[in-house]
Amino acid sequence: QRQLVESGGGLVQTGGSLRLSCAASGFNLDYFTIAWFRQAPGQGREAVACVVGGDDSPYYADSVKGRFTVSTDKAKNMVYLQMSSLQPEDTGDYYCAADVDWTKVRAVVAGIRRDDSMDYWGKGTLVTVSS
Repeated sequence: QRQLVESGGGLVQTGGSLRLSCAASGFNLDYFTIAWFRQAPGQGREAVACVVGGDDSPYYADSVKGRFTVSTDKAKNMVYLQMSSLQPEDTGDYYCAADVDWTKVRAVVAGIRRDDSMDYWGKGTLVTVSS
């Protein structure tokens, strides 16, 4: 059974760092592209980063480029989102999601595809950045 479970969220001050983890049990990370999404209170969902299955190429939304880093540990079937220089606008629920169509996921992260439906979703972890 495939399951995505996020962890690592919490409260951090402006300028601080957090590392989110996504345990991707039952997934072959050579075939699935894993994306990180976030949703701020009262706002829509935003894709912030993804790592492409197979070649592990990372892609980022402009809003997090240079501050967030996505990585994988295939031996542990884990995907990470290292977040630094956090700002209050980074507050929200963070989700990892998986899809086999890496071109679709890239387009979602780039903001050129509005349909952000993914094959699988985790339940999220909350990140709060205090000012």
